Amino acid sequence: MPFKKTKATALKCSVRAGAELVNRRSFLAAGGAGLAALGLANQLAASTNAERGPKQKSVILLWMAGGPSQIDTWDPKPARPVENRGPFSSIATSVPGIRICEHLPKQAAMMDRFTLIRSVDCGSSEHSPNKVFQTGNRDASPRRSPRGELYPAIGSIVAKLHGPNQPGMPPYVAFNRDPAHVARGGFLGMQYDPMNGHRAAGLPEYKGFGRLTEQAAELSNSGRFDLPPGIDRDRLTLRNSLLQSLNRFPNRADVTGAVKAQGEFQQRAIEMVLGGRVSNAFDLSREPEATRQLYGEQLWCQQALLARRLVEAGTSFVTIDLSMGINAGDWDSHGTEHVFGGIESGLKPLLPTFDHLITTLVGDLEARGLLDDVLVLAMGDFGRTPVLGTQRGFTGGRNHWKGVMSVCLAGGGLRHGQVIGASDRAGGAIDSRPVRPSDLAATIYQHMGVPLDATYLDNNGRPLHIVDGQGEPLRELS
Repeated sequence: MPFKKTKATALKCSVRAGAELVNRRSFLAAGGAGLAALGLANQLAASTNAERGPKQKSVILLWMAGGPSQIDTWDPKPARPVENRGPFSSIATSVPGIRICEHLPKQAAMMDRFTLIRSVDCGSSEHSPNKVFQTGNRDASPRRSPRGELYPAIGSIVAKLHGPNQPGMPPYVAFNRDPAHVARGGFLGMQYDPMNGHRAAGLPEYKGFGRLTEQAAELSNSGRFDLPPGIDRDRLTLRNSLLQSLNRFPNRADVTGAVKAQGEFQQRAIEMVLGGRVSNAFDLSREPEATRQLYGEQLWCQQALLARRLVEAGTSFVTIDLSMGINAGDWDSHGTEHVFGGIESGLKPLLPTFDHLITTLVGDLEARGLLDDVLVLAMGDFGRTPVLGTQRGFTGGRNHWKGVMSVCLAGGGLRHGQVIGASDRAGGAIDSRPVRPSDLAATIYQHMGVPLDATYLDNNGRPLHIVDGQGEPLRELS
């Protein structure tokens, strides 16, 4: 199966205020022109002092932007009236007593590899821009807190305190179209932002689920890490040595530390190109044809295959934004009249693709002996209302709901084939075992070997704990 190639529209590289280079370094930065085209020099997040962990532990987060309905996915209520239970039936799984949506048959057959959490407290979570569950912090919502955008992503914390599993690899990579869907370095600094994996891989641009943009044409994903014309490896190495010599001199004008950070990004970008490990990981043409056929051509599935290649090569944290849309996201199933549709018209088409993606990814990791080291999570912003059609002007959908949501986990060497917690009879409130965003964050940090009592500094120099409040790793997974 050939890799689909399209002409991607140019995406502007986001550089935060104060990140401009001073002129004494600018003339040398020309040697990294090919790297800047990828945005590598502004997106690499490797830590200067992070040590390689004793094991190749990593995380793949499947972010279901918009908020998937708990009742119509992992927490069905088959005995309830139709306006509550929704249009889908439930099916038995490989684990006795656990039932899930009929449109997730592959996951049902592999339920012994999964854990469902049906009692997640999403009371502090908001829509995009929202980072509560990607940071594990209840205050990480710009809609409610002026500092909401500054709380670092779990992936950024991992990048700083754990680093990549292999030298030269980016520790934190994100595949996303809307930048507001993915949390970044925040207080830690832009050097801990995720690398844009979508652009680095040369993947096609979409507008809406499964629809190519009008500009779709040929674009090769090869050469994304090649040197620019006229610059060979020896010349790049020489320019890098000169740049490092200049960087040894203090720059009193660099009040914000942006120049120092830029120098670090440049160095890591050069290491990536010269090492070749990153380029190989992003090159799907190196993957056996049978495996590529197994994942399929759908964009999310290609991103999942790339995520597996990245963690196998040494990346520690990968986020895949499962949304072709901007603003809220494809899982925002308000109703038939809504841009993302309702339960039948919007959610139903997503479920077979998600079902194939998550089971193929977990099965592939298991076949390669990686599943015990790679923790896979799937979650979104919040849940949906227990009653259909609760919004004026929309029919056949569910509104945002902060009472409860469901989360799915696999891998990580944890105990699976179980359900943690429960919602009430209608699926609208937590009945037992509340799970907080900080509990999920603590579970990830424990898996990655990151100390749960670690702190970082905010912009005022005050220490903040990486685990918000009283968060604890989920004891049921041990």
